[in-house]
Amino acid sequence: MTDKPKIAFFDFAGCEGDQLQVANLEEKLLDLLEHVELVSFREVMTGHADDYDIAFVEGSITRPEDEERVRGIRARAKILVALGACAHIGGVNCMKNFMDEAVYREHVYGHKARSYPTGPARPVSAVVPVDAAVPGCPIDANEFLRVTKQLLLGMRPTLPEYPVCVECKMAGNVCRYERGGLCLGIITRGGCGACCVTEGAQCWGCRGLAPGANLDAARYVMQDRAGFSRTQVQDLMRMYLGHTTAPL
Repeated sequence: MTDKPKIAFFDFAGCEGDQLQVANLEEKLLDLLEHVELVSFREVMTGHADDYDIAFVEGSITRPEDEERVRGIRARAKILVALGACAHIGGVNCMKNFMDEAVYREHVYGHKARSYPTGPARPVSAVVPVDAAVPGCPIDANEFLRVTKQLLLGMRPTLPEYPVCVECKMAGNVCRYERGGLCLGIITRGGCGACCVTEGAQCWGCRGLAPGANLDAARYVMQDRAGFSRTQVQDLMRMYLGHTTAPL
């Protein structure tokens, strides 16, 4: 009998909410485990092995030692998947890149501000090649299952190439701009079902830029047409997209 593909989960700078989404699959996770062997997943098991085929990496790279560790993971894995916004696009951690180092050290570490190594936040792909991604903050658990299934079948995982605006229309939402709000759905990759806008919020861009997103046109819409200040637009775009839209 052919051995099952071995999968492992790793975390860097992040909240580990994406791994919790996977753990919360419950019965569906048990179904997945009929087809794979789980060798490392700190959220759900105590064991660990360095023999794996697919590595799911959560969190952004923020310390010098992170680079060595993720290179080791990359060297051992046949396939490396960026799991969630921080690993995929740098995520909220990249907001630190626009601050003075002394400022974010003080906010995070307080009186031990100089006791810990740190540096600019980057997505995993800034350090090692990434084969696939499950975007979002947090990820959609069903999208994780779909991407994993495609990998196990030897397929290249696919992600939607249209912006969130398409899904807002499908959901029957009134555009945030029509209601006087700010929203990044015009440049953000769809696939989330426009869940944030549907629930009365806005799109923060956690799934990354849609292919072909026109940032100049988006800034024109947000500033010149909708009347938001450059600072408002800049702050929103830096919340998740700081690494991919810098400089602003």
